[in-house]
Amino acid sequence: MKFDPAGLKYDDKGLIPAIAQDAVTGEVLMMAWMNAEAVLRTLKTGRVTYWSRSRQAFWVKGESSGHAQELVDFRVDCDRDCLLVTVEQTGPACHTNRRSCFYTAVREGDEVEIMAPLI
Repeated sequence: MKFDPAGLKYDDKGLIPAIAQDAVTGEVLMMAWMNAEAVLRTLKTGRVTYWSRSRQAFWVKGESSGHAQELVDFRVDCDRDCLLVTVEQTGPACHTNRRSCFYTAVREGDEVEIMAPLI
């Protein structure tokens, strides 16, 4: 069956969450949004492209920072309302210069910054 981005379930703004995961370690790096065109651009170029809600523009990960994500695998969840992109990550994925955006854990009711990835 041929993949058609129109067959995905987007929210009312035409967006779908995309989770980026390191292809080697399995570490969850970040979550961002894609629209149908970002999906197509990612699949065509192999460079992960997101939709920036704040700038209302396409965002090729690493284009300005050098912290690029090269696509290894592209998956759709069973409900077709979430994407998983496995990537080769160059440098940190998070805009805070951390490897992953998921560096805050809730432990016994407190927020705790963690350094080690959950893999």
